[in-house]
Amino acid sequence: MVFPQSRPRRLRATAAVRSLVSETTLRSSDLIAPLFVAEGIDQPREIPSLPGVFQHTVSSLLHETQKLLEVGVRAVMLFGVPLTKDQTGSGAWAPDGLVQQSLSALRQEFGDELVLMSDLCLDEYTDHGHCGVVRDDGSVDNDATLRLYARTALAQARAGATMVAPSGMMDGQVGAIREALDAEGLSEVGIVAYSVKYASALYGPFRDAVNVAIADGGDRRSYQQDFHNIHDARREVLLDIDEGADMVMVKPAVTYLDVIAKVREFVDVPVLAYHVSGEYAMIQAAARQGWIDGQAVALEQLVAVRRAGATAVLTYFAGELAPLL
Repeated sequence: MVFPQSRPRRLRATAAVRSLVSETTLRSSDLIAPLFVAEGIDQPREIPSLPGVFQHTVSSLLHETQKLLEVGVRAVMLFGVPLTKDQTGSGAWAPDGLVQQSLSALRQEFGDELVLMSDLCLDEYTDHGHCGVVRDDGSVDNDATLRLYARTALAQARAGATMVAPSGMMDGQVGAIREALDAEGLSEVGIVAYSVKYASALYGPFRDAVNVAIADGGDRRSYQQDFHNIHDARREVLLDIDEGADMVMVKPAVTYLDVIAKVREFVDVPVLAYHVSGEYAMIQAAARQGWIDGQAVALEQLVAVRRAGATAVLTYFAGELAPLL
């Protein structure tokens, strides 16, 4: 018996037809590139657990950003890797700190052509590796941390950030930052809230990239979200939006597609997703063994993140994949 070709098959017949009826798009402008700038180096240094990703000097940071713009990536997220750390992470808000210098250089070079996001946390700058002020008993002091987040937000905004991105998962962080920015006449600076950030095992390569280790074998489970739960995501997102978040973020991405989809259902602000270091590193490791086509798998994952509802995706694949889109 001969069966007639079905309508779905006819709509998959050629690349041109598939493109015409594609329900989900992925453009270079949907990608945000995480970038690292480090003190104490005189040339870019590749991160072993993130092959193809580098700690940059300010000069090479400018060069890398120019390359990204040329392939259509118009947004970056900046992370600092300082030489010295202390108990409160004071380098995070120092006016002459590395990130502030880099923000100023990027803003001067690229102006409004670039959406310049700056990660706002203390863990890269603290000697204990936590995202905030630590009490004598080892717990994180939420309210004391908020005051330092506000100082950091002001320093980053004055240096040229388009948006600051608090990632520490402190209660009230968005409200404290919004109040501080508005009080200083910086109301045009936006806030990207890491609203749904899970205590994930997929952050290891990132911690290598920023030279962070949590003291005494500790973890961040008391302030990052439990990966067993999804309803916390709704509460955290709505609180952040109520406090003034312009965008919200889900992190990680591929292992939390259900969370991205749920968040997309109940908010009317842009939803970002962070395709994190472990998700990137696993693809790269398998590709280097010849087990998978790395670019094809990366593309499939990023389209899945967009299909789940993400407005844009932070990904270490931004520069590699953008020319293919």
